[in-house]
Parts: sequence; structure tokens; C-alpha cells
Amino acid sequence: MIRILATGLALASLMGSAAFAETFEVRMLNKGAEGDRMVFEPDFIQAQAGDTIRFVATDKGHNAEINKNMLPEGAEAFKGKVNEEIEVTLDTEGVYGVICKPHFAMGMVMTIAVGDVAAPDDFLEGRVPRKAKERFEEQLNNL
Repeated sequence: MIRILATGLALASLMGSAAFAETFEVRMLNKGAEGDRMVFEPDFIQAQAGDTIRFVATDKGHNAEINKNMLPEGAEAFKGKVNEEIEVTLDTEGVYGVICKPHFAMGMVMTIAVGDVAAPDDFLEGRVPRKAKERFEEQLNNL
């Protein structure tokens, strides 16, 4: 009996945080619940390292990809195809800026914070369309 308990505890410790990883679903929409056009819903997620984000092509014409200027150091970029469901597991703590490439100028963006982090000072630097920048600023208020 003790051997079984010890084996179970050893296996649980080996599984670590993977056993508690969460999967978040993000819908890519032409119109959100609040009437906004071209949105990710939700547009902000607070996640932990090892969590998975599933982007669902609910409406046609959208993709999900990382804005390469809004990626934590050491994190891997991702880029889904238009009309494609994509799943990404985020292992690096930091703040991620996600865009829908076809609708970036219309403000179709979202923010994912992995871990207990703050947005880097240069998160919104570079070429970010006005509407996208406004939405990113709103999302960053959740940190």
C-alpha cells in the first residue's frame, strides 16, 4: 500500500504543472457580443505557462498570429492560416500581442498575459494602426 502511494506521489510530481494546464478558447468573429466589428472574443486572457490557447475560426476570413514586435524574449512565434483553427501552448512568461492579419488595421487584436507580468514599456512601439493601438491599450488595463 505504501509503495502504491509513493508511486502515485512520484508520478504526480513528475507531471507538475502540466496536470493543471488550462485550455482557453478564443473565437474569431465578424461581430462581437458588444457590437464591435472584427474581434477576438475574449480579447484578453490571463494564462499560466503551459496553458493552451485554441483560436476557433467561428466566422470566415480571420487568422490568429503573433505580432513579432509583441512577443516575449525566448517565446516562439505562431501564425495560423485564414479560416484555420489553431492551438498554441505558451510556455514563456510575458505579454503576447495577437493580431488577425487581414483585419489588423480595423483593430482585430488581443492580448495574452502569461504569468504575473506587466507589459514591457516598448509593447506598443512600432507600426500599430490607430484602432489596433486603442484596443491594445484597453486590453493592457487588465494587467
